[in-house]
Amino acid sequence: MSRLLLASAALACAVVGSARADDPPKDFFFQPNDRIVFLGDSITEQYQYSTYVELYLTSRFPNANMVFLNAGIGGDTANGGANRFADHVLAEKPTKILINFGMNDAGYGDFNPASNKVYVERTEAMLVAAKAAGAKVCLLSPNAVDRRVNPNFKRYVETQKRFYAPLAALAAKHDAPFVDVYAITRAAVEAMEKDDPKAEKAKPYYDGFHTSPPGGLLMAHAILTGLKAPPMIGKLGAYVAKNEADGEPVIRRDATPIPMPMLKDWAPMMPYMNKFEDLNLDPLVAVGMNPGTYSVSLDGKAVGTFTEKQFAEGINLGTLTAGPNYDRGMKLLDAINLKNNQVAARFQQVTRFQMPAWLKDAGEPLRGPERAKRLAAIETMQKDVYALAKPVAVEVKIAAAR
Repeated sequence: MSRLLLASAALACAVVGSARADDPPKDFFFQPNDRIVFLGDSITEQYQYSTYVELYLTSRFPNANMVFLNAGIGGDTANGGANRFADHVLAEKPTKILINFGMNDAGYGDFNPASNKVYVERTEAMLVAAKAAGAKVCLLSPNAVDRRVNPNFKRYVETQKRFYAPLAALAAKHDAPFVDVYAITRAAVEAMEKDDPKAEKAKPYYDGFHTSPPGGLLMAHAILTGLKAPPMIGKLGAYVAKNEADGEPVIRRDATPIPMPMLKDWAPMMPYMNKFEDLNLDPLVAVGMNPGTYSVSLDGKAVGTFTEKQFAEGINLGTLTAGPNYDRGMKLLDAINLKNNQVAARFQQVTRFQMPAWLKDAGEPLRGPERAKRLAAIETMQKDVYALAKPVAVEVKIAAAR
C-alpha cells in the first residue's frame, strides 16, 4: 500500500523553518542573566504560579542563565512587603521583581478607602525603592476569587475590582509593566461559571483564592501572556504529498527547546487559556493527505493518532501528554521543584529566621555568610536545571494507523 512521503526536502525546509529560540525577544520583560524575585503573600509562597513562570522561561530560553528566588509570606500585605523590601528583595540584587499583593490588603469584605490608601502608598514605596536600586518591577493584581467555591466571595470579587483599580496608573507613573491578573482570571472564572457552575471539573482555587495547580497555571498564563511571551516553541510544519512513494514520512528536527510538560491537572484550564496555544505552541501541519487516521511518533515513541483533517488544521505537539518531549519536560519540572525546595529552605531558615535576643550578638553576623553559601548551592542546582533544558533534536514520524 502506498503511503505518505514528504514532497521534497526543499519544500519541507521552506515550510518548516525549524527554529531555535535561544534568547528572549528584546521587548520581553525577562532577559538573559536576570535575577528574578517573586514577592507576595501566601499565593506566591505556594510556589505554583511562580514555578510555572520559571518552567516556561527555563524551557523556552535554555541558554538564558536566569536565577529565580521566592519571597512570598502567607498573610502578608503591601505594607509588610515594603517593610521587608530591602532585606528580602533588594539584598538579593535582583534585576527583575514581580510584586503580587492585594488579596489580604483588601480585607475580604467591603471596600475600605483607608486600607486602599495604605495599599497604594506602600506599593509605590516598593516601586521607588526598586528603581533606585536599578531593578525593574512588574506589578501584578491578584487573581480574582471564585464565588462558586465560597458564596461570600460574590461581594469580595467586586471589592477586588475597585481595590486594585489604582495599580495601572501607579505602574505607568513609574514606567513599570502592569499585568491585570485580576481581570484576566475573573473573565476565565466567569466562563467557568457558565460551563461548570458547581466547580466540579474546572476548579482553579482550593478554597476560592489559594491556587490549585490549574489555578497556578491560570495565573502564570495571565502573567506571561500579559508580558507578551512568545508562544512558539519551534516551528514544525510540513506539506505532505499523497501517494508519492512507498515509505513513511519522517521529519528530522534540529535541536529545539522542549515544551512545557502538559500536566494532567492542567487539562480543565485549557478551554480558558486558548488551549495553551499562546504559550506552548509546537505545530505539526500536513496537507494533501489521503483520508484516514495516522499515528505520530517522536523518536520512535507513539504519542497519538490523528485524522487527515486534524493534520491539515495543525496538531500542537506542545500539548502532548506522552512521549520523549513530555518526559524531558517532567524531568525539568522535577529538577525545578527540587531546587525550589532549597530556595524555600534558605528563605525560611536563614533570611526570615528570628534570632532570640540572647543569640543576636553572636548569631547575626553568621546570617549573611549562610545566605551566600546557600545561594551558591542553589545557583549550582540552577545550572543542573539548565542542563536538563538543553535543546535536543527529535525525529517525527507519521504513519498510517493500523
